[in-house]
Amino acid sequence: MKNSFKEIILDQHHYYAQNLGKAYLGDSLELMKAITPNSINLILTSPPFALTRQKEYGNASAEKYIEWFLPFAYEFKRVLADNGSFIVDLGGAYLRGNPVRSIYQYELLIKLCREVGFFLAQEFYHYNPARLPTPAEWVTIRRIRVKDSVNVVWWLSKTPNPKADNRKVLKPYSQSMKQLLKNGYQAKIRPSGHDISDKFQKNNQGAIPPNLLEIANTESNSAYLRRCKAKGIKPHPARFPTGFAEFFIKFLTDEGDIVLDPFAGSNTTGFVAETWQRRWISCEINQDYVQGSVYRFAE
Repeated sequence: MKNSFKEIILDQHHYYAQNLGKAYLGDSLELMKAITPNSINLILTSPPFALTRQKEYGNASAEKYIEWFLPFAYEFKRVLADNGSFIVDLGGAYLRGNPVRSIYQYELLIKLCREVGFFLAQEFYHYNPARLPTPAEWVTIRRIRVKDSVNVVWWLSKTPNPKADNRKVLKPYSQSMKQLLKNGYQAKIRPSGHDISDKFQKNNQGAIPPNLLEIANTESNSAYLRRCKAKGIKPHPARFPTGFAEFFIKFLTDEGDIVLDPFAGSNTTGFVAETWQRRWISCEINQDYVQGSVYRFAE
């Protein structure tokens, strides 16, 4: 039986609600303590990254990031269902004053697996072709590095067998694959040693996507931004695209499942969950961002 929201979060007043979810204003580390253990099917979030320069939405330094993040991770594991998944999107950082990278994402991953007890189901890479060339010092001034356009995305799970179905996220076939299906293919062993049998000709209604997600983040005139501007509310400066949330919500959950975003920002996760008939809970500590996120849903 599905858990109701009354059973999941008790004695907490939500900031606003939609048909399938609720947004809460406050520290998610405290809010999650009221969530029933093993009740969340998917945690999908992009927390403040570890950056060498402070941003307005709040972020810890790379040196302190893991220490800051781990208390949240233990709560994530407690509330996650046994077949649930935890998706975390993390941007990279350069070491202060040097053209070399921090490895905090990898150090965090090791801690999450070896200390907290998560399993690494698969690593993904979120490629944003529209990202600006930064950091300017190394990329556009000294010209000694190239544009950083990829975030690492860790797909973690509570057990080795999280719920997932890649048939829900198939990509349209390429033109060459359509021709192959139409004209047929001679089964043979390729030079690499792979045996391409006649099963390769089966029409599976789409291609299995890779773990490189090419999703441009070019939102500039969305309803959310227009409504925030009309109300004089500053929108969240680091929104991830709806396509990113849509991929993992479709891939890892079913209708009626519960999705949690503990660092909700402009609540892209809640909006996409509502669109795809998933229940959702979002937590955000900044009141301006929560107030603005209402306009993702406004008619």
